[in-house]
Amino acid sequence: MPALSQNALFGMGNPLLDICAVVDKDFLDKYGLKPNDQILAEEKHKELFEEIVRKFKVEYHAGGSTQNSVKIAQWMIQQPHKVSTFLGCIGTDKFGGILKKKAEEAHVDAHYYEQSEEPTGTCAACITDDNRSLVANLAAANCYKKEKHLDLEENWKLVEKAKVFYIAGFFLTVSPESILKVAKHASEHNKVFSLNLSAPFISQFFKEPMMKVMPYVDILFGNETEAATFAREQGFETEDIEEIAKKTQSLPKVNKKRQRIVVFTQGKDGTVVTSGNEVTISPVLDIDQSEIVDTNGAGDAFVGGFLSQLVYDRPLEECIRAGHYSANVIIRRAGCTFPEKPDFH
Repeated sequence: MPALSQNALFGMGNPLLDICAVVDKDFLDKYGLKPNDQILAEEKHKELFEEIVRKFKVEYHAGGSTQNSVKIAQWMIQQPHKVSTFLGCIGTDKFGGILKKKAEEAHVDAHYYEQSEEPTGTCAACITDDNRSLVANLAAANCYKKEKHLDLEENWKLVEKAKVFYIAGFFLTVSPESILKVAKHASEHNKVFSLNLSAPFISQFFKEPMMKVMPYVDILFGNETEAATFAREQGFETEDIEEIAKKTQSLPKVNKKRQRIVVFTQGKDGTVVTSGNEVTISPVLDIDQSEIVDTNGAGDAFVGGFLSQLVYDRPLEECIRAGHYSANVIIRRAGCTFPEKPDFH
């Protein structure tokens, strides 16, 4: 097994502290939340963050989609430490301190842009049965500035050291110019750049920045709901997920040396993957419904497992298998947490 170099995997996104609680339908209705969705907090959700803490038993977990994924990748890799790099913006407050500590405990090389104007971002994960409705209050995460952080020599060096890049679509709402700079670097140096559709609202309301980045995307992740919304917004005129994967694969691409790979997860149904000109469906690992504790983070965990094999240049099937393994581990636990060591062979 080749030894990996530190900072081989680069992630950039919104670092958030997850506030997780099992809530009731009344709570969802009160704030107009769908049982299974991801949205950005609006004025009407201001009270939600206080009420969830007051009314339900909450757990705090270091979150943010990209940060979760690179953390899971690092957990799967184990040694050396700091193969995973993460950049994002936090506040100079207690929650920011927790995120720093959690990144360190996970052996992720986190380089946060710290500012004091906005508090560290939070995400309320409102869980009912095996659904989760996420409401993100980006706050500090929204303050990431390319010229104040990514462009600095010590941070750009981390980009140059990396060979695999992953950014969740959520970051398109914050700093599309940072994403483009990294994506172009990857393309010019024939490195692997991957992006996640992340949520239906990204394909709907951030279509322009997303489609500016798309020509540089070597691997695109998403789930079935996000894929359907993306297809509708792109005028694909099909609801067949395999067709959507094919059409997404053939969107314009800059680096012709790598054919785009599209990976759509479908919860307990098989994962749809384009490889070459074929579309395959890989079954997920069986799990008894009673063993599922919390599906929040399953998608992030899948990507983390996938990336952990990708940095070793392992075949696509291995990447998918690792993704299924880590998602299977995560859904048995509360929040995006994991046991001390993986048991993946």
